[in-house]
Amino acid sequence: MQLYKQLIAGAAVAALVGLSSTANAGPRGYAADGYDYARVTEVTPIYTDVQVVTPTTQCRDEQVAYREPASPTGTLVGGLIGAAVGNNLGGHGHRGRHHYHRSHNRGGATIAGALVGALVGNQISRANAPVYYATESRCHIVDEYSTRRELVGYDVRYRYNGQVYLTRTDHHPGDRIRVHVAVSPAL
Repeated sequence: MQLYKQLIAGAAVAALVGLSSTANAGPRGYAADGYDYARVTEVTPIYTDVQVVTPTTQCRDEQVAYREPASPTGTLVGGLIGAAVGNNLGGHGHRGRHHYHRSHNRGGATIAGALVGALVGNQISRANAPVYYATESRCHIVDEYSTRRELVGYDVRYRYNGQVYLTRTDHHPGDRIRVHVAVSPAL
């Protein structure tokens, strides 16, 4: 009889523990707070391709021609020759019957001749100036494009109460996923 009493007491304790866990889990075994866990059956990572623009500096060496500056001697000599020519052209007067008259434009012709002569002398001097070459580095910025794959989330397939569901998460859920369970009365 002692054994029988112990057996009944054990069964009563087991029933109370079972009843207690069912009451805490709520209807159909999910927790009273409305959340439960479902078994994950498949996880697929989802990637997107992102285009990345990287500005880079590209340089190359170029050979550049330089002409030495014009010699001031050419400008000076051209100006003197031009002034002499202008002076002679401006110095011819009109011969009258008895007198030789000089023109009043002699100064203007001398100045004009000097200017024209200086310009011509400068151009000749520049054209005959020695040319030298130097190597210079020419740089410019170029955008380089590349594609990078980024992980954006996971498609997660899970099973709950015999039904299969699909959701997307931003992290890997592992072998189970927390689900929200809602119960509403059937009318």
